Amino acid sequence: MSVDYKNLRFKETPISSNGYNWTTFYRREGKVWGAEWGQDMKLYAQTGLKAFEPGIENIEMLKKLIPAMQDIQIALPSLYTNSVLHEEAEVRSSIQSILAIAETAVEYGCDIIVTNPSPIDWNNPKNKTDAQLVTQSKAMNQLGKELKDRGIKLAYHTHDMELKAGAREIHHTLQNTDPDYVGFCFDTHWVYRGSDNSQLPVFDILKMYADRIIELHLRQSAGGIWKETFTAAGDIDYTEFFAKLKETKHKPLLVIEQCLEQNSPNSLDVVTAHKMDLEAVSKLIA
Repeated sequence: MSVDYKNLRFKETPISSNGYNWTTFYRREGKVWGAEWGQDMKLYAQTGLKAFEPGIENIEMLKKLIPAMQDIQIALPSLYTNSVLHEEAEVRSSIQSILAIAETAVEYGCDIIVTNPSPIDWNNPKNKTDAQLVTQSKAMNQLGKELKDRGIKLAYHTHDMELKAGAREIHHTLQNTDPDYVGFCFDTHWVYRGSDNSQLPVFDILKMYADRIIELHLRQSAGGIWKETFTAAGDIDYTEFFAKLKETKHKPLLVIEQCLEQNSPNSLDVVTAHKMDLEAVSKLIA
């Protein structure tokens, strides 16, 4: 059944986890997340999490995952997928791929599809031209409209590179898309990192775009390095952030994305870490 997260009270909003965290924990152990969905999702369920946001590359991947989630009654309120929306020649095929995923996902109760329009080069950040940003915002609007027709809300996600050049990409996209078609998946730590490790823009973005936020990706760091578990205290003051969020009266889907990177602590297994993540986020919204 589809859920309207905006009308839920905080305590009723399911807390989810993104699949990328699990990819990084598995990689540290020399394993591959998603190689065996049945076993992986049983491990996921041990954390106490009742919802999951997978990163989906294609419809075939989703069709393999859903039965494993159904077996252990893990909900699919959202999913993440990439897109190429700044090049006219690739827009339609990218939209069609996402729509195919959506038509299967909605049958399992998916309400939100998150996409991060791909950069020109993931490994060599380069600013998109004005024309490319115009193309991208129009494509986001079109994708959002077609997803809405299928009962799903589109959420725009960013990494750090969209904060370059005065955050022109993030602002252009949110200023030039229809809120009825395009929501915002606010990844707080990528805004922090993209702003030279400053939490001030995190609070500024919240203030500017609170009415667009339908989902939050939550990650914490210490000294600029991703922690092994999510905590309220760290480089971002999440106690203050959630206090400000509650003042807005908006209630986004909460998705833990506490990933590992080089120099992250290495003391916990993936299940223990995510149990601690869930406890920390639950306390913040209690």
